[in-house]
Amino acid sequence: MNRARRGLPAAILLLLGAGGLAAATLAQRVDAVLASTPVARGAFWGIQAVDLASGKTLYELNPNRFFVPASNTKLFTTALALTALGPEATFQTRVLAAGPPDPDGVLRCSLRLLGGGDPNLSARAVPYEKSASSGDPLAAIRDLAGQVAAKGVKRITGDIVGDDTWYVWQPYAEGWMLDDPATGYGAAVSALAIGDNSQTLSIRPGAAVGELAALVLNPALEYYRIENRVRTVAADGDRNIHADRLPGSRTLRVWGTIPVRGRGEEVALGIDDPALYAALALRSALEDRGIAVDGAAVAEHLFPEDVADLKRAPAPPADAAGVELARRESAPLVECLRVVDKVSQNLHAEMMLRAVGRARRNLGSREAGLEEMGAFLAEAGIPAGAYDLVDGSGMARLNLATPAAVVRLLRYMYASPAWRDFLPLLPVGGEDGTLAARFTGAAQAGRVHAKTGALAHVAALSGYAQRPNKTWVAFSILVNNYDGEPAEIRKAMDRVCALIME
Repeated sequence: MNRARRGLPAAILLLLGAGGLAAATLAQRVDAVLASTPVARGAFWGIQAVDLASGKTLYELNPNRFFVPASNTKLFTTALALTALGPEATFQTRVLAAGPPDPDGVLRCSLRLLGGGDPNLSARAVPYEKSASSGDPLAAIRDLAGQVAAKGVKRITGDIVGDDTWYVWQPYAEGWMLDDPATGYGAAVSALAIGDNSQTLSIRPGAAVGELAALVLNPALEYYRIENRVRTVAADGDRNIHADRLPGSRTLRVWGTIPVRGRGEEVALGIDDPALYAALALRSALEDRGIAVDGAAVAEHLFPEDVADLKRAPAPPADAAGVELARRESAPLVECLRVVDKVSQNLHAEMMLRAVGRARRNLGSREAGLEEMGAFLAEAGIPAGAYDLVDGSGMARLNLATPAAVVRLLRYMYASPAWRDFLPLLPVGGEDGTLAARFTGAAQAGRVHAKTGALAHVAALSGYAQRPNKTWVAFSILVNNYDGEPAEIRKAMDRVCALIME
């Protein structure tokens, strides 16, 4: 059902009159919303809504056309991980050495921090809490350092090795933008993720006009070299701050102006080598415990060129050898996936894709995860020609999916044994996650469970809506090529969703 809109048809104009929408069909009412909203008229819309009890299609528009789905890709990734790994699966982070410390507490070898894919070695509260305050982003590392100290280690003669060979070293996916890696939302993908592989740079005005701004890092680890050229200006001056890091560079430049006594600004910095960053963090935490470290912080990766076939390994990798001095176990997988969908966490979604590849194909690569994705979607009844996914998070503009494919996935999960775990992963309208400030009206709050998605000129909303008679609707609303304020396109999407719920 492809409805071209080259203006406002007379029938729709009549519907927009007083009382017209109340008597119109659902299709007419949705068409009227799209035709009467300026930002919506020039966009490319794809919509499908299906009643889950009857299987009846309530409304559709371009259901089989391709759209960039943005973070609606996470619906595919979290459904895959939940189904393939099970809700109780966990991830282990270990600290290993070639041997135990000697009687004097000296460890005469390197210390290896082995990442096992735990995405929540961070300040985040797990299980997810919508209003939880952030804690210490290095709390997990400090815990591991404490365990090492409890084993009697007083000195380490070797290096501190950050080992993320649990997954293949593929920090960025095809189709990511050039400037994504410099940001917190585009942090490098690794099996060893500390604090979401990002740092927060706080920029505050200097004490007087003309002074450089004050910079504070959290965590306070010197990973990047920072060139500070932000000047403090008069209170009525412009607040104009920029930050930039060239690909492959460890130099961050910040420049611009900030009014004296004005509010500061925080910039999330993506870490380009998480294994090295984790090794630096552990080295610092060990030294804080009074443990002397003679060696350096170094990283160890499994590079793609060292793998014969990136889609599968013939056998599970051998367990890392050595004496275990510390260990942390993650929260159950279902809690990890709740974070992915509730806050739309890109790094975690990519880690989940690789976790499936490692568990099912003996290799934690993006390719192995995508092969498992194809097998899973075929089982769900989604033809290969209805999607083309190249990452697990939706950051890649090369991703394509049809609204019908998204709804087919939602219908499959609704009918599966995983339904009771899958539904609570999604943000709830008017309550939490990325939908906390949407669908806040009394008639809508708590009735929309859906994943949002946003890129430049792309917006998405797909999930489940509960109608007044308690029946469920699976829906997908994908919008590409809109030109206008994101808030305005979201309002139009929410109005369409509200009509589907009625």
